[in-house]
Amino acid sequence: MYSRLTRSRRFLPVVIGILTLADVLVLFVWDAIPASFPPRSHDFLAAFSLAMIAAAYIVYQFRHRPAPAEFAKAIMLAIAFLFWAANQLWPNLPQATLFNDIAIGLFILDVFLVIAGWPPASSDVSFAESDAEPRG
Repeated sequence: MYSRLTRSRRFLPVVIGILTLADVLVLFVWDAIPASFPPRSHDFLAAFSLAMIAAAYIVYQFRHRPAPAEFAKAIMLAIAFLFWAANQLWPNLPQATLFNDIAIGLFILDVFLVIAGWPPASSDVSFAESDAEPRG
């Protein structure tokens, strides 16, 4: 059964999440006025956001103490974000396309596993769904 973390156990992942959201705001400012930023700053800002949300999610899951299969799935999702971050940070590397493709594959696998109901203990609530009864 899904249980909400106490405020103290959510503190660190929330702080990391807030820093990530602040970085995303800076990323949007870059989109509006790119000349105001140093060269390649967009690559760093994008990669930082992706890596930080991966870290926030792992810390959240670690504190939530899910079943081993759910924790493995959370690690897989965080790794997908890290590969996407690597693609953003080093777009000219020969492996950049591979990093991107690995991220895509892991994101698709994650969504597929949610749809398929694996792991069985996994709650749909963690995938932006509610506990509300289905509509008729």
